[in-house]
Amino acid sequence: MARTDIHERVLAQRRQRIAQGRLRERRTVTRRDGVRVEVDGQWLTGFCSNDYLGLASQFEVGAALQDAVSREGTGATASHLVCGHHALHAQLEREMAEWLGVPRALLFGSGFAANLAVQQALLEDDDVCVQDRLNHASLIDATRLAGARLRRYPHLDPEGAMRQLRNAPGGAAMLATDGVFSMDGDIAPLRALSLVARTQDALLYVDDAHGVGVLGPQGRGTAAEAGLGVADVPLQLVTLGKALGGYGAVVAGDADLVEHLAGTARPYLYTTALPPALAAASLAALRLARRDDWRRTRLQELVGQFRTGAGRFGLELMPSSTPIQPVLCGDEATATAMSAALERRGFLVTAIRPPTVAEGRSRLRVTLTSLHTPQQVNALLGALAEARDRLAREAAA
Repeated sequence: MARTDIHERVLAQRRQRIAQGRLRERRTVTRRDGVRVEVDGQWLTGFCSNDYLGLASQFEVGAALQDAVSREGTGATASHLVCGHHALHAQLEREMAEWLGVPRALLFGSGFAANLAVQQALLEDDDVCVQDRLNHASLIDATRLAGARLRRYPHLDPEGAMRQLRNAPGGAAMLATDGVFSMDGDIAPLRALSLVARTQDALLYVDDAHGVGVLGPQGRGTAAEAGLGVADVPLQLVTLGKALGGYGAVVAGDADLVEHLAGTARPYLYTTALPPALAAASLAALRLARRDDWRRTRLQELVGQFRTGAGRFGLELMPSSTPIQPVLCGDEATATAMSAALERRGFLVTAIRPPTVAEGRSRLRVTLTSLHTPQQVNALLGALAEARDRLAREAAA
């Protein structure tokens, strides 16, 4: 029997994506200046980054990185359990746990690796992981790679989560959800989900990549905003690459569970540790995020301004109170045309299309940061309305 030629498969899939208008193209940023980015020789005002608190370019964070590089070099040189675990890693873990009000924290190279580590280390073949249908791909893929049974419930539906857990008896159970959903910007009903987890003897795991730094007292995230502690949410993921402006991730929570991850999780054991200099930068960012409530205040003011202005212009938004403000476009062609029109006006806003979102739900994913100004937000709103109206006139002609 002849084998399938992988090159032919790749070319066929590429032809299909071209026919569907879904070929992805990387854009190269040559320079950054706050929210301004230079792409293909053109300076654009970016409204698509996850640097919610503006810490990626903050002076103290950059200075901490440079100082640590000059002292510690560019890499950790080994995995954590060999000789790569640096004092800066340990300090970042301690201060992250203190900030979140939990006993322990463990540093990972990425959120994707951290989500895989949690599920591979805690779940077995006869176990089940029940997840929100709109969870991040890393949570979904982690269950499949861990070999556990995957069950999904309708978006933001605690009763659906309860049904799925009841219909999967036996073995251990994990209930996993995003804290803030990255494409919609809405927030998981964590209090209701914690009750479901408790009544079904399931472990609640929250991927709070887009919540920590932005929501809750001192920016401690969605669990803190919901008034939940480690007894309710035994484990949560904090990314270092969103509101903290760096790279990497931390799993924080119950001491026994985190200790188990440190000793058994394959994505932790069998990879080189994060460069110590990046840990130093994240430490500086963490302290600023914890201290500077004005960043969150400004961010919420801009969110309110954007939503109010969108209402005046008749733009269709989703029910989000977070810096993620999707503008619904419907079909893919409209979303890509709107994105291109905004770029001509000097704005960088990415079109989000299937398979990332459902058919007919293509959108412009507008994200706001504390570095944006009210004037920039107003200018974006005007450009969005103008682009929409022009496309409507062209379609009617």
